[in-house]
Amino acid sequence: MSTTTPPIEPEHIAISKSKGIEIDWADGTHTSLSLELLRTECPCASCTGAHGTPPQKWKPDTNPLRVYQAKLKMDAVEAVGNYAIRILWNDGHNAGIYSYTHLRSLGEPS
Repeated sequence: MSTTTPPIEPEHIAISKSKGIEIDWADGTHTSLSLELLRTECPCASCTGAHGTPPQKWKPDTNPLRVYQAKLKMDAVEAVGNYAIRILWNDGHNAGIYSYTHLRSLGEPS
């Protein structure tokens, strides 16, 4: 008899477009994910280097001489079926589909 792992399901997701995402999971675990972590860990093919291309990871602009820098924020968050969300970023990036499994892993200690 095989055992299956129960699906990772959020009970509640709170979204702050200027701060990040807070998730209460069905098993009682709580995850807090900052904007910077979410943008850096985008799971899309461009950011991860899928298809044999070099990863194009997002990095915050730390140039102290820059006079104006748009602050990172989410423009929108969309549900993708019952398994993920898609984040539309103010830098124009919107290809990442963040599965609940991926979001949960971002909150786990390494």
